[in-house]
Amino acid sequence: MIDGNAINQLLENAVSGGALPGVVAVAGNRDGTLYEGAFGQLSVDCEEPVRTDTMLAIASMTKAITSVAALQLIERGLVELEAPVSSVLPAFGELQVLDGFDGDAPRLRPATRQASLRQLLTHTSGLGYAFGNADLLRYYKFHGIDPFSLGHAMLNDVPLVADPGTRWEYGTSTDWLGQLVQALSGQDLAAYCEQHIFTPLGMTDSTFTPSEQQSARMMALHARGPDGGLALSPLELSIDPGFFSGGAGAYSTAGDYLRFLRALLRGGELDGERILAPETTELMFSDHLNGAPLPEIMRSTLPELTNEVPALPVPQGWGLGLNLLLQDIPGMRRAGTGSWAGLFNCYYWIDRGTGVTAAIFTQVLPFFDARIVQTMLELNGAVFSGVEDMILA
Repeated sequence: MIDGNAINQLLENAVSGGALPGVVAVAGNRDGTLYEGAFGQLSVDCEEPVRTDTMLAIASMTKAITSVAALQLIERGLVELEAPVSSVLPAFGELQVLDGFDGDAPRLRPATRQASLRQLLTHTSGLGYAFGNADLLRYYKFHGIDPFSLGHAMLNDVPLVADPGTRWEYGTSTDWLGQLVQALSGQDLAAYCEQHIFTPLGMTDSTFTPSEQQSARMMALHARGPDGGLALSPLELSIDPGFFSGGAGAYSTAGDYLRFLRALLRGGELDGERILAPETTELMFSDHLNGAPLPEIMRSTLPELTNEVPALPVPQGWGLGLNLLLQDIPGMRRAGTGSWAGLFNCYYWIDRGTGVTAAIFTQVLPFFDARIVQTMLELNGAVFSGVEDMILA
């Protein structure tokens, strides 16, 4: 059995020791919830406690949701996995490749090939993020584009950083994927996800547009200071009105997101509601990089947003919307585990080998905070150990 008291103590210690202002953690298997706990405050400047229904900006944990939306459209026959993105979104076909600089001026050239839907799902489309690519940040600054904003300008006015299919580069691929979902479905991404993912799964607090009541339950965004302390973050990450970011725009609660994770763990179905066919879910959890290397380090150009992120020292791949572990990590995760994270130090994993999924949520910048990552790893170990004991019993 998972030792809930031990996890409670782990999270309480993390809060009291200053690793986190507040935290919610959840774990579940195919049959239900195994653990749910909330500790700390919504803000270091108030006494309002974090609760299990606390609302959180899940940032890049949105990517798995948008990826499922796109896979649903493939199932409906509206698009094929190998379809060029430009066949649905002509503006994508006009993107050029950033090929260096002449003085301060960016130098662009046509792409040698067109990106496919599969390449959007696997981050091999040639798109990047300014916070992880120095040339792209330089391009942003030259054109006066705000690197802390999400909007149409971030897509239509920003070039590729590589030819599609030539390398893995983390970037705005899933934002373009969200635009593709809108174009094919005739609904905006918020409405599509509400109808086809959130409502069927009973995710009543998952949304791209939080209500006033939901906003009142939101955890504040914090920043780790040079002294290791936590304060309210001075950064404001803005999203253009009417732009629904498929890569980073959703809000949810830990319990809601666990329902989504459990649906994927169960092959695309939860409580009689199916969001993906079993064979599509299997495709989602299959490696589509075919041996193409992932970077040894994800670099940071904006340290206020993210630290550098080293790769795990084991083989990894990329499925259709999430990272894949290709080898067991003893005491932690089995091969085949799908995982990813959100910018504000939220992390999830779906371990199909042990039949368990879990996630940890907070709201702290920069990403990959050492103390929060350590808390996540300790949580992972505690969950894995409990599930292993259940399997052996």
